[in-house]
Amino acid sequence: MTPIILAVDQSTSATKAMLFDANGTLLDSLGIEHRQYYPQPGWVEHDAEEIYRHTCRAIAALLERNPQVGDDLAFLSLTNQRETVVVFERETGRPLYHAIVWQCNRAEGICRQLVEQGHDALVQEATGLKIDTYFPAPKLTWLFAHEPAIKEAVYTGRALVGTIDAYLVYRLTRGSVFATDHSNASRTLLYNIARLGWDEALCDLFGVPPAALPEVRESRAFFGETDVEGVLTRPIPIYGVIGDSQAALFAERCFEPGMAKVTFGTGSSVLLNLGDTIRRSANGIVTAVGWVLDGRPVYAFEGNINFTGATVAWLRDQMGLIASSAESEQMALAVPDNGGVYLVPAFVGLGAPYWRPDAKGAIVGLTPASTRNHIVRAALEAIAYQVCDVLQAMAQDAGVSLEVIHADGGAVRNRFLMQFVADITRYRLRASTLPELSALGAVLMGLLGAGMAGSLDDLARLPAQAVDYAPVMSQAQASVYYAGWQAAVRRVLAE
Repeated sequence: MTPIILAVDQSTSATKAMLFDANGTLLDSLGIEHRQYYPQPGWVEHDAEEIYRHTCRAIAALLERNPQVGDDLAFLSLTNQRETVVVFERETGRPLYHAIVWQCNRAEGICRQLVEQGHDALVQEATGLKIDTYFPAPKLTWLFAHEPAIKEAVYTGRALVGTIDAYLVYRLTRGSVFATDHSNASRTLLYNIARLGWDEALCDLFGVPPAALPEVRESRAFFGETDVEGVLTRPIPIYGVIGDSQAALFAERCFEPGMAKVTFGTGSSVLLNLGDTIRRSANGIVTAVGWVLDGRPVYAFEGNINFTGATVAWLRDQMGLIASSAESEQMALAVPDNGGVYLVPAFVGLGAPYWRPDAKGAIVGLTPASTRNHIVRAALEAIAYQVCDVLQAMAQDAGVSLEVIHADGGAVRNRFLMQFVADITRYRLRASTLPELSALGAVLMGLLGAGMAGSLDDLARLPAQAVDYAPVMSQAQASVYYAGWQAAVRRVLAE
């Protein structure tokens, strides 16, 4: 028997089922996109029931395409979009409301009120995070205020509250396990990163009963068994549950303090391993739990960027400027420079290090000579500028000298973008040739949990491949580009 690991990556745009071998090699992958709901400007929702159906469908279709692996499945691992929150019935698992997505800014007024009341310091001390619409807690405050029937169901115990990982584990195990991991819990504004558990004072502040929240387990822990609604001929254990950004950090083998990665997804997350010491940022960078192993936490600085890959999707789906994401690379290279055009993708505000949920997107610097190529190039460049913003603040706060940044996500295939990131940040960039790093991170955690790997050293020895990019643009030219970006951001923030 050759052990095969079934992995699920539930992202903001799609649900993927994947097969890996015990060396972390991706064997096959199949994804199904789900619908994005925009009930009002700045609001973003998903149908959690649709996500669960797509999870089962993707697994079934993948195994139908690979019938030979059925008896060799060792366990299932799960990684997920973080901060998206679901309220669902305890008895049936049925969602009572659309999942409120991390991008959604409907709780902006609640966050502003809490900050004005002086609660920001308390929240930052306990969670390492800022009071912001990005995180689930204020979303739940909003939901309970506007949907009293849902609040009543939660407070009486008829309904549960969880991030996507907890919801999927609950459904996959037919309600026998209601649990999350430390990485996801640490992104809710309800979790104390020093005590490694739910914080009653925060739950009281946001009006979320602790009894409605999942048990918090280590990522490599046992999360029950599943037959995926009868898709599998036998139940298999679930090992390796971890939020997508932390999973990518783990997959890059960033096990030591000072190692960092950038995940290029719908949004982007920059994570820097801080070791077992909690550090605080003075420059808009938040602190999260990377993972917990044997009761010992690994903390990380994190900078979140709301719109990166989603900006390219906007060019395609909303503006019709490109036919596919891949076309953006050729169009960016079709012009010698950006022509003075900058796109600030503050479609749902600006994340780290600005934390301005009220900001609105803008294209500045347009002239009669501007073409759609310039706008497309500006959109790609904006991804690099935002990464540079975060890395500069992060390096200053962490007190470490960064030299190499690991990169993953679908956008690593865009060579123009990867080179521009290296040029603007002035760091060497190692772009993984495996775009599914989040799923791999969950699998590596699962290998530890299932006893198929004995230590981090065992995982570090597994094969990893990447393409290296070094800065080729002059420092002077990079500074000119970046100064133009900063000027464009100041104009947006001044409005």
